[in-house]
Amino acid sequence: MRPHRFGRTALRRAAAGSALALAIGLAACGGDDEGSGGASGDGGGEAVTVGLITKTETNPFFVKMKEGAQSKASELGAEVQSFAGKRDGDNESQVAAVENLIAAGAKGFMITPNDSKAIVPALDQARQAGLLVVALDTQTEPPDAADATFATDNYKAGVLIGQWAKAKFEKEGKEAKIAFLDLTPEQVSVDVQRDQGFMEGFGIDVKNKNRIGDEDDPRIVGHDVTEGAPEGGRTAMENLLQKDKTINLVYTINEPAAEGAYEALKAAGVEKDVTIVSVDGGCPGVQSVKKGVIGATSQQYPLKMAEMGVQAVVDFANDGTKPQAEGGKDFIDTGVTLITDDPQQGVPSKDTAYGLENCWG
Repeated sequence: MRPHRFGRTALRRAAAGSALALAIGLAACGGDDEGSGGASGDGGGEAVTVGLITKTETNPFFVKMKEGAQSKASELGAEVQSFAGKRDGDNESQVAAVENLIAAGAKGFMITPNDSKAIVPALDQARQAGLLVVALDTQTEPPDAADATFATDNYKAGVLIGQWAKAKFEKEGKEAKIAFLDLTPEQVSVDVQRDQGFMEGFGIDVKNKNRIGDEDDPRIVGHDVTEGAPEGGRTAMENLLQKDKTINLVYTINEPAAEGAYEALKAAGVEKDVTIVSVDGGCPGVQSVKKGVIGATSQQYPLKMAEMGVQAVVDFANDGTKPQAEGGKDFIDTGVTLITDDPQQGVPSKDTAYGLENCWG
């Protein structure tokens, strides 16, 4: 996908504000909460405007992220303007949202990039205009294209489900035949990190850690993409079953894709012979773990990401401070927990009771 190019024409378009947002089909909803002036920013008593740009507006992960942002903004006396892409991978809508926020005078915004590379010129434009740019969940490429990133350690999330699957298959004495249900052809950072983390956890030679699909392990049946949705998961699973009906282990980018994969496996009459692992930790996903549809999932915490992001923008508006990563990481880790009711020796995990207490969606 080509990077968006900016100029005066683009900024004039951006000044159209909500009219542009409607024209391109963005989900935009400005908040109207005003507090006691604790988030006044310029000292004029006006609420700080904080942007939130998510990949889509329908995925429960992003719904919870929006709830967290609005709740924290209300607490701090700030105002949220939220936007979303039309689908996973829709970079152009996110570029237009950035332009809108620049024109609206936002102090900063949070974004879950649909295309970690193609969005960078838009983020550069925003930072040059004086906005704080905070990535949530998905890192930009390069990571320093954002001022800060609040995210799950997505590589660790993949490693955990890979380690769990390896221990389970070794205990049961089974040789794995693995299907990988990834996100999009663009291979955004979150997609690559989870996929490659799983491989490392399972004991597969990853080759290039920044690239999906260059491995030569004979246990890998193949990869397909799902757009992180149930229908995509079902289609991808059907495609890979046509390639090899002996698949017995399925890695999925997230739980909606896992649900679609399960439906395809069930339609083929092999669902009881296949173990599915995933990442998300949403309430429907944890219920699927409890029912045995998903064997294990890595739970992440979108509410926390959004709350921390709003706080960062308000702090920046008030005194110019920017959040700093620690521990040698290029992002601020918001935590991840393996959830399963089939614990494996040597792999730290919590059961679904814990998962349901801490889930979202």
